[in-house]
Amino acid sequence: MTTTHFGFQSVDEQDKARRVRGVFDSVASKYDVMNDLMSVGMHRAWKVYTVLVANVKQGQRVLDIAGGTGDLAMAFAPKVGASGQVVHTDINEAMLSEGRNRLLDVGVSLPTLVCDAEHLPFADAYFDVVTVAFGLRNMTHKDMALCEMSRVLKPGGKLLVLEFSKVAKPLEKVYDWYSFKVLPKLGKLVANDDTSYQYLAESIRMHPDQEALKALMLKNGFGHVDCHNLSAGVVALHVGIKC
Repeated sequence: MTTTHFGFQSVDEQDKARRVRGVFDSVASKYDVMNDLMSVGMHRAWKVYTVLVANVKQGQRVLDIAGGTGDLAMAFAPKVGASGQVVHTDINEAMLSEGRNRLLDVGVSLPTLVCDAEHLPFADAYFDVVTVAFGLRNMTHKDMALCEMSRVLKPGGKLLVLEFSKVAKPLEKVYDWYSFKVLPKLGKLVANDDTSYQYLAESIRMHPDQEALKALMLKNGFGHVDCHNLSAGVVALHVGIKC
């Protein structure tokens, strides 16, 4: 049996996707509310910054992976215009459904489909920009997913990975206290689910730090990678340019 991590647990590699799906099935309906509470609204600023760095133009094609409730897809849609395309995807049907309904509520209709980032159903060199916000750490084979993201990008295309990362050392103790003491209680209070938020805190600690993720991207199809630390490294935006 090949094992991988699910938070701090060691699980059968084949079982991780099912467990992650269970987490997001559980939190989908409260995901946006919890994001605002957990980050004190900062997730909105991190995503605004990601959209600015993406610098999407009219007529471009954008793929939003692990797009969840649709924040990035909603921001990109007016930027690509009628001649462009934004494809909103997630492996989790419950999250995708929340996102699709939210987009339709504000009059944004775009392709929305369930797909696995490790096996993307798109042609080679199809997209100008690929984004993944707070989704890469939940993927079983991050190298395979990054390779797929590179494959579907045009040469010179841009991948933006927005993800929790390693916080600056002076903040480690207070960040750990918040993550493991406050966050699960918040999840219990608001979403009636402390276990899923315990997993989310653990998954952040198991995710590659800034330098390790940069190295992984360089190994899997990206010729240049910049790392932007946000909020003292609580979050990092990695920007990779396809070779």
